[in-house]
Amino acid sequence: MEKEKEFSDLLVDNAGFLKPFAVNLTKNNETANDLYQETLYKALANKEKYHSGTNIKAWLFTIMRNIFINDYRRNAKRRTVFDSTPEDYLINMRQVSVANSAESSLRQKEIEAAVEALPETFKVPFKLYFEGYKYQEISEYLDEPLGTIKSRIHFARKLLKEQINRY
Repeated sequence: MEKEKEFSDLLVDNAGFLKPFAVNLTKNNETANDLYQETLYKALANKEKYHSGTNIKAWLFTIMRNIFINDYRRNAKRRTVFDSTPEDYLINMRQVSVANSAESSLRQKEIEAAVEALPETFKVPFKLYFEGYKYQEISEYLDEPLGTIKSRIHFARKLLKEQINRY
């Protein structure tokens, strides 16, 4: 019982450095919070594997890093599809192959023109979202409510689908 309390006190006293490290790994506050919580959970679940005198920060750091790496690998596998044709290709879903570069160039110009033709209230949030900003970041940057930003981006997508011809 005394050993468990000692471990819990040690964990609480030394867990503070984990949050900034989680943010650094994930580059996202929500994902970082999940990683932080899972690290503490695994540390508590495996407290019998911790030996007194071991550097607890290094131990916790290793747990967090391993969780992050395992999650990354798991997510990468989800984006890969196995094709069971005789050639046994591994197809990465993010790759796009285009047979005709001229057609691709025309298609891109058509999309860019459609985006530029959007009304300003839809174009700005859509372009920011397309550049990789999160809804919350766009909301803060434009000083608009989060729901408004989400609906404008949704409406911009809907307008673009209507404007762009499908082949």
